[in-house]
Amino acid sequence: MTAPLSPTDPHEPWRDPTVGIDDRVDDLVARMTPAEKVAQLSGVWLLAADAGEMAPMLHESGPDLAWEDIVADGLGQLTRPFGTAPVEVEHGLRTLAERQDQVRAANRFAIPAQVHEECLTGLNAWGATIYPTPLSWAAAFDPDLVERMGAQIGTLMARLGIHQGLAPVLDVTRDLRWGRVEETMGEDPYLVGTMASAYVRGVQSAGVVATLKHFLGYSASRGGRNLAPVGMGTRELHDVMLPPFEMALRAGARSVMNAYTDIDGIPSAADPALLTTLLRDQLGFEGTLAADYFSVAFLHTLHRMAADLGEAAGLALDAGIDVELPTVDAYGAPLLEALADGRVDEKVVDRALRRVLRQKCELGLLDADWEPAPARPVDLDPPEARALARDMARRSVVLLANDGTLPLAEGTRVALVGPNADTGEAMLGCYSFPMHVLAHHPGTEVGLAIPTLRDVLAGSYDVVHVRGCAVGVARLVDDEPDDPEAALEAAVAAARDADVCVAVLGDRAGLFGNGTSGEGCDAADLHLPGRQEELLGRLLETGTPVVAVLLVGRPYDLSAYADRLAGVVCGFFLGEEGATAVAEVLSGRTNPSGRLPVSFPGAGSVQPSTYLGSPLAHRTEVTTLDPTPLFPFGHGLAYARATWRGVELLSGPTWPTDGVAEVRVELANETDREVSEVVQVYLHDCAASVVRPVQRLVAAVRVDLAPGARRRLDLRLHADLTSFTGRDHVRLVEPGAVELRVGRSSADHEAVLALSLVGSERTVGPDRVLEPEVVEVDEVDEAP
Repeated sequence: MTAPLSPTDPHEPWRDPTVGIDDRVDDLVARMTPAEKVAQLSGVWLLAADAGEMAPMLHESGPDLAWEDIVADGLGQLTRPFGTAPVEVEHGLRTLAERQDQVRAANRFAIPAQVHEECLTGLNAWGATIYPTPLSWAAAFDPDLVERMGAQIGTLMARLGIHQGLAPVLDVTRDLRWGRVEETMGEDPYLVGTMASAYVRGVQSAGVVATLKHFLGYSASRGGRNLAPVGMGTRELHDVMLPPFEMALRAGARSVMNAYTDIDGIPSAADPALLTTLLRDQLGFEGTLAADYFSVAFLHTLHRMAADLGEAAGLALDAGIDVELPTVDAYGAPLLEALADGRVDEKVVDRALRRVLRQKCELGLLDADWEPAPARPVDLDPPEARALARDMARRSVVLLANDGTLPLAEGTRVALVGPNADTGEAMLGCYSFPMHVLAHHPGTEVGLAIPTLRDVLAGSYDVVHVRGCAVGVARLVDDEPDDPEAALEAAVAAARDADVCVAVLGDRAGLFGNGTSGEGCDAADLHLPGRQEELLGRLLETGTPVVAVLLVGRPYDLSAYADRLAGVVCGFFLGEEGATAVAEVLSGRTNPSGRLPVSFPGAGSVQPSTYLGSPLAHRTEVTTLDPTPLFPFGHGLAYARATWRGVELLSGPTWPTDGVAEVRVELANETDREVSEVVQVYLHDCAASVVRPVQRLVAAVRVDLAPGARRRLDLRLHADLTSFTGRDHVRLVEPGAVELRVGRSSADHEAVLALSLVGSERTVGPDRVLEPEVVEVDEVDEAP
């Protein structure tokens, strides 16, 4: 090993912000001892004594070392100083500043730690704004709104001295039984990539690093079981799972997190073909690669690929993982021992170190004048953030069915029943602070206002509330009514005496078995949890019109009840303002405009199944199982809808394999209220050299129309959007017949445009066109 330079060299180029970043990093690396290098490659999670078991094996992870010993040679990251236990913001800022001062004082270079937090539904901190879950972002089909939300989240994080957020999740939903469906942005890669890119742009506009997770294929675990092996071929991996990451990387994402799972026997954390060859060499990613929590140690303890933690560290570094999170374990003493005995090459440590230090340099953490964020009052849930959360919730509520009962007239006698009618928890995803952290602090106040649907509806309707039954979380026995049968009977009696029954059903988010949705809360089937279906069936027998309001983290099978329901409204964990958004839809104050980012299963449907299937994945005559959805991808009704005036192919029926197809859509609002349409364009490949999905989304644009307005939307679709992975595993644009199906959903096409891709077959790569171009959205004057 080369002897390190003195850290007190009078010139010290690494401290000089006028010197190029690479030169600064090279100079600093040359001055470091092996122990100092390794210290920069891991985080520390300082758990409170009452932190609870937020993750399995949490308290068994990492060495039992004193804080002073951990930071003696430096520290790479501080894990979740605001997201581990409820702390007042000024106290949290003061404590974080003290920790940073201690880190700087302990190491020879006075380098502070990079601080990260979870931020999937807003900053995961006590009292911070709770936005809708990512599945709701996708239901909104509004990337501009998602970007504004991301900017709000990033700005708050930056004010608190947080440098990195562990979001967004880019896993494409493949099996609705998987507990983490609520964290995804749906079952279509284009939709996921569009929303994720918007979130990345928003968060990083505030100077905070966004982290893409989980690379790659995590959501396709067998049986919908968390962390189960993934059975997936290269083509599906590259055509379904990879495109969202390509889009978000092009948006500038600065960090990526690996998946826990193994694909064909190789865990992502130990796969250089995935994390280095694909991610870095082919896609050109230059940022940091952070280990999902404990995943380096899991190579030894769960995957059984490594005989010890030192070997696990070597496998992960060789694959390309730069930072071990959440706390030092394999990248501590085991790695130093493996370096000393030659089992790990110092070159892979230096490679990871350069990436870590480069990011710290970009964040200003190597500058001599860096200071921690000062302790001061900070409003974690300001009015403008609540307003943004409300706008997102409004945009994402989906009206699935309506026989005319909705909207409810003011003064209607409403029987409000169901386990989610009178609890704010029904609006919160598993990565919200109350469900993620406060579940381990019983009796602690939530820290912000989260109205319930009962709270909001009571001001406009004659409401009688009866719970009826519990959600059905097996571990929450205290949640069950004292007399379950009497509770059901009371709900039935209330419905019988009402004009309308609103049944508020669905999920309770939680972690690792403490919920019906969320990480580690996978479902054996898609029946509503607990006795909720029994309650719904009893309510329908009363003859009173029943409107089902689903507050859920995944779709459920409603096929046995759908034709008897007066209406169905769906919200995917809508956040702190979710009750207001749902109430506005029920009352008609808001014209619903959300669209489904995931299909609702129909009768006989089995999992895994999504709309993005090949011909044999859809209904055929050779099986008794019919996967046709009850409510298809992209579906959503409204009280007032846009009129489609026409769909026109401007570019003609031929589409050059290196050219553009131009589509024009004209919409009008012939109603007396504002309407919002989501124009959806699907590609159908009539014949291809490999089996292709029957259709897949290639464009989606939300168009808002004031009363009487008309609007023209022109879309330019490059032929690159038709590309797929061919027989030789090279992505290509192939000549031949295709269709563009333009309409309101995957099952409601206003027009089918036949085209022929003409010209030579083209090979395309990561630099291909990934998104359509919206040429113009013009107001069109009404003819006199």
